Amino acid sequence: MNRDKRISIYSTLRARMPEPTTELVYETPFELLIAVILSAQATDVSVNKATQKLYPVANTPESIHALGVEGLKPYIKTIGLFNSKAENIIKTCRILLDEHDGEVPRTRAALEALPGVGRKTANVILNTAFGEPTIAVDTHIFRVANRTGLAKGKTPHEVETRLVRLTPEEFRKDAHHWLILHGRYTCKARKPLCGECPIVEWCEFKRKELP
Repeated sequence: MNRDKRISIYSTLRARMPEPTTELVYETPFELLIAVILSAQATDVSVNKATQKLYPVANTPESIHALGVEGLKPYIKTIGLFNSKAENIIKTCRILLDEHDGEVPRTRAALEALPGVGRKTANVILNTAFGEPTIAVDTHIFRVANRTGLAKGKTPHEVETRLVRLTPEEFRKDAHHWLILHGRYTCKARKPLCGECPIVEWCEFKRKELP
């Protein structure tokens, strides 16, 4: 895919959504961190339902740590893998309190050192909470990047590296959100809605399902 096609794709997505953001509900970097940890193998809707009950009760490292693992579980029990996530969140809160004065760190290395936080989660925090031009490659972005030809790769890290390198700078900060939402609602895994796709004319997917 050439640069002109990439610019056309991102320009179109930007025109449709000038100020994209995550669908996770949060008010502070810490709330976003906890929501993203919970979102692994879970939907944003299920996470939001859980945090709507949790955050009025506890929404700081101190208050969530005070709940403890068993105190946290009832709030997140509707989310997959909630037992291990509860343990990771309590450990993360302890590290934030002991090593970061209760604040969410702003470096990738420090974020990835937190239990339950991998490269993708770190990228989400750096991008959404702190405005850095990172791209967190989840299943949606991996699919969209490979299907469209924006950045083909065999692994999420490979796709991320190519997206960061090939995405024009003016679009890099928001590309993460545009591509996730496009994959979630239009370029779906089993039945992509090619007939409704705003970027179909530049897409290099060979099996387009057009009406």
